[in-house]
Amino acid sequence: MSITPLYSTTATATGGRAGKVTSADGIIDMTLAMPKELGGPGNAANPETFFASGYAACFQGALGLVARNQKIALPQGNTVSVTIGIGKDETSFGLNAKIAVALPGMDKAQAEALVAAAHQVCPYSKATRGNIDVALETTV
Repeated sequence: MSITPLYSTTATATGGRAGKVTSADGIIDMTLAMPKELGGPGNAANPETFFASGYAACFQGALGLVARNQKIALPQGNTVSVTIGIGKDETSFGLNAKIAVALPGMDKAQAEALVAAAHQVCPYSKATRGNIDVALETTV
């Protein structure tokens, strides 16, 4: 499927996982480090940090879109947390994701339906579908 971008951005990495990443607009300018769990020093951002952050923000936006389209008010204090895991797979390394959505006070079935619908429209979910395992968790 081809799209015509409404927005594009560029980030440049130097030094890989032990280097630096900068965005073209200068908003991101961060040193990277391997996580301790992968043999590095930790205490700095890494690619999974950025992936989890972007996915969480995108998914919450998709959740809001779905709720508005269905004329459902999301509860105050709703959150989306994404956990990105990295580990060895059959050939080298692979990723997985867990999306934890908290919709306090909502009916459980309605909340789960909203989360499932958001998972269908979120661009990050579309990009990962069939490529990595993604688990959805909804709490009310």
